[in-house]
Amino acid sequence: MDAPESFMLRAARWLAFASSVAIVVGIAPSQILLGMALAALLLSREKLQLPPIKLPLGLFLLGTLIAIAFSGNVVAGLPQVKKIYVFFQLLVVFSLLRNMAMIRWLFLSWAAFGSVSAGLSFVQFARKVQQAHAAGSNIYNYYVGERITGFMSHWYTFSAEEMYVLIMLGAFLFFAPEARKRMWLWLVVAAVSSLGLLLAETRGVWIATAVGGLYLLWFWRRWVVMLAPILIAAGILFSPNVIRERFTSILKPTKLDSNDFRTVTWRTGLRMIERHPWLGLGPEMPRIHFDEYVPADIPRPLPDGAYIHLHNIYLHYAAERGIPTLLVFLWLMGRVLWDFQRGLRALPRGRDDRRFLLHGGIAVVLATLVDGVTNVNLGDSEVLTMFLVVVACGYLALEKDVPLELPKSRQEVPAAA
Repeated sequence: MDAPESFMLRAARWLAFASSVAIVVGIAPSQILLGMALAALLLSREKLQLPPIKLPLGLFLLGTLIAIAFSGNVVAGLPQVKKIYVFFQLLVVFSLLRNMAMIRWLFLSWAAFGSVSAGLSFVQFARKVQQAHAAGSNIYNYYVGERITGFMSHWYTFSAEEMYVLIMLGAFLFFAPEARKRMWLWLVVAAVSSLGLLLAETRGVWIATAVGGLYLLWFWRRWVVMLAPILIAAGILFSPNVIRERFTSILKPTKLDSNDFRTVTWRTGLRMIERHPWLGLGPEMPRIHFDEYVPADIPRPLPDGAYIHLHNIYLHYAAERGIPTLLVFLWLMGRVLWDFQRGLRALPRGRDDRRFLLHGGIAVVLATLVDGVTNVNLGDSEVLTMFLVVVACGYLALEKDVPLELPKSRQEVPAAA
């Protein structure tokens, strides 16, 4: 029989759980709980463990620090040094959440809080519609520049969080053995979060969520994938005008939601990379030196848009940290996909918590890579935290010594979802 856990280890475990869940509510409570979990883990003297991605992850962080050191403005790069703290989420989750019952409840808690955040966004949307009517403005024109945020401070963060919530909930419903219990409840939760994501009108996240969802559907019921274009077309056709206009703008953008500013950021990023291919300009430097690298043939004033980063994670990492660090990042993402796919091939047929975590992990990585074409998504601490939680739990699914349930003597969460 296993020896009972010490109080400090048990506290560390639940603090890691709480930190991982709290990120759907806000970054501050999550990071405070992360610090407490890390301190409790160290005091418990439990073995510190990381997934087998230590080499690419370490090289990526090292590349970041080297780029800062050679940037000529170390102070400006300090926010990226501070952001290394977020990566401790990977450590505490992988070291402490070593049973499937707790992991299952983590993602179901994400779903619950994600739906509450989406519910709050409905109230925000209704207020914005009222404000548009009071101002005598077109709803779409009024809304697109200041959208719903749920618990978050920006609509992009809200959208990306809801994307991860929905992907992991979808993986649970398709592949987890416990999904058949209270199925109706989780379908309602999924519907609420889906509507919140739709109303947030973040087009890159829409596309990325569709890619992740299609991956899950392919491995659940392939014939359903064939119906997806019909369902999407019907959804666009019968959606409110404010949503339909946003879908249409993907192919035919208006001046209000034009992608011209992304063309400017991408071309500018390429010039930065051409001039600084090895170490980049340094973290935070593309924002500071942006005007110096704008191609001469781009007319001024620049199109309306946010020029705080390059709106493409691949260009941004290469411009900030150099091409070698970008390649290490791609190696890291590819290694996760390879390991999770290999783990899936080793599983027996049928519903399995490990299958749900591995398929969900692959779908999240694919969605993140697709979303990264138009957003510097992992530069957002909330998004990065959720991504690291998913990766850590996927690698826990590959560990043969991680039990499906807590030992009966200290079973502290319900066994059924």
